[in-house]
Amino acid sequence: MSEPEKEVGKTIKLAERRVFSQSFKPLYNDGMQLVEEAAEYLDGPGRTEAKKLTRAAATLYAAESMRLTTRLMQVASWLLLQRAANSGEMTRDQVASEKSKVRLDTNSAQDNGTGWSELPDAFRSLVLRSLSLQGVVRRMDDQIYGKESSPAQASSAAGSPVFDQITLLNTAFARG
Repeated sequence: MSEPEKEVGKTIKLAERRVFSQSFKPLYNDGMQLVEEAAEYLDGPGRTEAKKLTRAAATLYAAESMRLTTRLMQVASWLLLQRAANSGEMTRDQVASEKSKVRLDTNSAQDNGTGWSELPDAFRSLVLRSLSLQGVVRRMDDQIYGKESSPAQASSAAGSPVFDQITLLNTAFARG
């Protein structure tokens, strides 16, 4: 085997190195903090602010709230799986199998769409930050597991998306 051929098998995946090292912790903490912040906002100030919106903006707010929640739960699931692998609670093969239920393709309304500018600033900020986090996680996922492992996998799951998500979270937190 020639020297270049030997090097092909030794390609370093920087995203994989990051996920399976201590440098993963800040990404994990930022992601979980965003999940918590969104939940607090939607259960508190967001409810109050949503009541003041026009009908069109309130409809958009409701739809975006669902997308935001879904997006953040999917990202949190991915982060939890990577943390489980990083800590040795799950093997990389187990993570790859379980993460096939995670979707990292939750889109959002266009920020120039009807009603977007009427949405509360804090809410729009949460949506944009969640999209940014999803983008980072998606790129890392593509680099570690390959592009074919991401978006459409959940459609092949036999159960409902909610059941699959609960199963995924139970697996991530299972202790034996």
